Amino acid sequence: MTTATSTTARDRLSTTGVWYFTDGMSSGQAAEAAGRIESLGYSTLWLPDTIGRDPFAHIAWLASQTTTLQYATGIANIFHRHPGPMKQAANTLAEQTGGRFVLGLGVSHGPMVAGLRGLDYSKPLTKMQDYLAAMETQPYRGIAPEDEPLVLLAALGPKMLELSASAADGAHPYWTTPEHTAMAREAIGPDALLCVEQKVVFTTDADAARAAGNQQIDRYAALPNYRNNWIRLGFTENEIEQRDHRFVDAVVVWGDEDRVRAGVQAHYDAGADHVCVQPINPDMSADIEWNVLELLAPS
Repeated sequence: MTTATSTTARDRLSTTGVWYFTDGMSSGQAAEAAGRIESLGYSTLWLPDTIGRDPFAHIAWLASQTTTLQYATGIANIFHRHPGPMKQAANTLAEQTGGRFVLGLGVSHGPMVAGLRGLDYSKPLTKMQDYLAAMETQPYRGIAPEDEPLVLLAALGPKMLELSASAADGAHPYWTTPEHTAMAREAIGPDALLCVEQKVVFTTDADAARAAGNQQIDRYAALPNYRNNWIRLGFTENEIEQRDHRFVDAVVVWGDEDRVRAGVQAHYDAGADHVCVQPINPDMSADIEWNVLELLAPS
């Protein structure tokens, strides 16, 4: 792992990143993928916290195999960890990686918390408020990182967006559109970080692109926080349920080189500090879609 440098986590987030599930890869394959993402010039690799690998342990491994790539949890579920161990994990990674770690936190969704884990999901906004306050007071006796890790909140609605600016370093919206990015920037103000995820399918075949997009939507459409946000953005229940082209084309960027680049740039134009691209394979396989990442590579 590298030692701390003059480049800060906030500096790194000024360059495009990658959001990806690596659970289908062996640890060696995931390290190879991280190294290739690093070589393409991407600043940050975002990893989820679902029912696969523990993201903190996995990031420790990947960071030991890379030198400049930053890692972020996208997101760590606050219902699954006490604020004390969460702070310990974040500080440990920030110190051991020389500052190459960003802590993304979120309340996840009722079906993932109450349904899967049997935990109480009442009042998630209050839970997040109390959780952040508790993290501040928890002791940490290890060697402190040179800089405390940035904390970003998975935020879609106005109240969580406001909290991300007042009690954290910014927001990490997922499954959104440039229109939401503009709304989020207005809600959090000019100084808080806004790091948005965008799914990309690099193909001009409309049927293939929408089929790949629909496969992704199928995995998330029943989760209420995403669905409610899509409705706030003006899509109807029928459009979501029927996978109307207007809806699919809004939440999944696809097309030729110019259209794909423009779709990502639209978030920056709307106020995003950082866009993490999630490459989707047009053949709907689970293989990482390097064509997208090579097209959008910062270097």
